[in-house]
Amino acid sequence: MLCCRMAAEQRSILLHGVDFTSAPRPKKGITIASGYLHQHSFTLDSLTTLHDFSSFADWLQRPGPWLGGFDFPFSFPRELVNQLGWPDTWSTLITHIRRLERAELREQFKAICDARPVGSKFIHRDCDLPAKSSSPMKWVNPPVAYMLHAGAPMLLDAGVHIPFMQPGDRSRIALEAYPGLVVRGITSASYKSDTPAKQTPARRAARRAIMRALALGDYPQQIQLEAGHFKQRLIDDGSGDLLDAVLCALMAAWAWQRRDQDYGLPPHDPIEGWILGA
Repeated sequence: MLCCRMAAEQRSILLHGVDFTSAPRPKKGITIASGYLHQHSFTLDSLTTLHDFSSFADWLQRPGPWLGGFDFPFSFPRELVNQLGWPDTWSTLITHIRRLERAELREQFKAICDARPVGSKFIHRDCDLPAKSSSPMKWVNPPVAYMLHAGAPMLLDAGVHIPFMQPGDRSRIALEAYPGLVVRGITSASYKSDTPAKQTPARRAARRAIMRALALGDYPQQIQLEAGHFKQRLIDDGSGDLLDAVLCALMAAWAWQRRDQDYGLPPHDPIEGWILGA
């Protein structure tokens, strides 16, 4: 009976992975992969693409229980916050930056970068270096600063619970995820591009190899992906958006397995946040 209850508990929460964009539009939306964890196997149940921020804000309000891994930085480095004299709690910081235009952010960040030495232009959070993720200051390639500027206020407005950072509705839990961290445990090959001309057979082969490893659980997080009829779509999508959403969902599943250990998050600065698995 205990085993049955544990299995039912694992299946009772819906797990999401969100591949975010700072500029949703008909040709590139916010992609969401959803499914359930049973022991060490994640079953992909749906793939959804939203084409505007309003739809995403509505989606965040869906009743729980759910836990999501979101592919955008939730906050900025404390060093940057202190240097700019910004508020030093997450909610007040996000309330402050939402009042700024993207151009204002870019100008402030550019001024700081221009004053720093070559090789360390951008300030990083403590989690960025182990995760090998971009600094949240970066406004191009990828524009993660704009992703934060768009996404974090919607998390605040939605009233979700962000462990260590922002108390909220504990039936709706948001955690920061980074698909690149998962992929590096499988391959160093490039697997995606938003440019159709660069969606090459080699990148398709890399996506196929990634899918094979995920199905076997042959990567550090060791959660087996049951993609079902979605498998071919994940391989065929040259942008990698669908696959990235699934990778974030797998990290959400990894965190759910560790829900009694702070979702696998180490002690960290609550103003900066942390990337799952970093």
